[in-house]
Amino acid sequence: MASQQEPVSPMPGVPAMEGKMYLPPTPLDDDVLRITKIETVIPDDLFPGLMLLRIHTDAGIIGHGESYYLAHGMAAIVHDWMARRLIGHDALAIESHWRFLYERCANFGVRGAELRALSAIDLALWDILGQVCNKPIYRLLGGPVRDRVPVYNSCGNPAYGPNPHGNLGWPGYGSLGDPGPLGDSYNLFHHPLELADDLLSEGYTAIKTWPFDRIAHKHGGMQISLDDLEEAVAPLRKIREHVGNKLEIMVDGHGFFMLPAALRIAEALREVQPLWLEDILKTDNLHTLKDFRQQSRMPISISEMLLTRADFAQVLAEQAADFVMIDPTWVGGISETARLAHLAQAYNVPATMHDCTGPLTLFAGLHVNAAVPGCCFQETVRAQIRTIYKFLIDREVVIKNGFAELPRDPGLGVRLNPELFNGDRKTYRATAE
Repeated sequence: MASQQEPVSPMPGVPAMEGKMYLPPTPLDDDVLRITKIETVIPDDLFPGLMLLRIHTDAGIIGHGESYYLAHGMAAIVHDWMARRLIGHDALAIESHWRFLYERCANFGVRGAELRALSAIDLALWDILGQVCNKPIYRLLGGPVRDRVPVYNSCGNPAYGPNPHGNLGWPGYGSLGDPGPLGDSYNLFHHPLELADDLLSEGYTAIKTWPFDRIAHKHGGMQISLDDLEEAVAPLRKIREHVGNKLEIMVDGHGFFMLPAALRIAEALREVQPLWLEDILKTDNLHTLKDFRQQSRMPISISEMLLTRADFAQVLAEQAADFVMIDPTWVGGISETARLAHLAQAYNVPATMHDCTGPLTLFAGLHVNAAVPGCCFQETVRAQIRTIYKFLIDREVVIKNGFAELPRDPGLGVRLNPELFNGDRKTYRATAE
């Protein structure tokens, strides 16, 4: 692909555009690391909603990225649209590329697959920068403010997202799964005390549950009966009575409920003393969210369903949340995640990092957690870490006594399995010079 440094008029007699804002340095600059190839693959025999990405440079350094949901759409955006900006240009011009691509997407609606594709690219470019500097990314973000990151376990199951047959589930619509030592969503209802003891024995001090999904799947979110409410809250009550204050409990509603049902849920959960209520309502009406926080008098987390800086800024300015949750591979990568975490800190609102979507999302969250004082938690899903992640990345995620260790190697500190980027896979795509 040819260099696009100089504006060229597409029609005789029509002047070319002169603007060069966000133009990356030319390949003649001494410190330029040129992007030579971009690869994507969808591991549909492992995690069919996940798009994995690699960016190659002329120095042989490879950056790694990912994002989740609508993987084929993201891959098309990367190769058919965003690669035109990147191929042949400077891999270290991270902010220039980010701003250019974001603003071009914003012309037709930046939320969605476009922003997730940009997120994957941003991760890979930061990974390259860290390798060039021979430092972990958190050192390039200002250095560590903590030597380990507090985590909680989201009570999913090994089939929550991964699927060996390429079957795609629906967002926020996971099943209870099957019994077993990692069937946390199943065990929450059938063996809640054993689940709590097991997590405590592994050093976890906080868990997140989604006990209302089954009810929403059966009846919708218009209302919730007292019987259904008791069915959902009972295991949480048992855990609280059994372990006392040893476990923090977070509750995720996956955005299924309307305001009257959400208020009834909040009241029923008061005795459990959850650290936060997350997405009991959808995040598509800020005024109702603010009303819910005020009426419920419960700590509210506004979650990864928010996608842009403008969304988060409005939530914070309107005082609609006690916590904000950020998914690094949905909001625009490490660049935007760090900006959002600092923005939340300006309002004295803690930031937490989401991951129920892929291993590089987890590592990106750890880097921002390590560098931004206002961050307080990293989400983890042990059912994914111990099953599917080992097929996707080259190292184990180390969690001890409720904390994740900081990545120590340069860049993200982790590499995608190179065998996944196989030209024989039907989901593999590459764009090169």
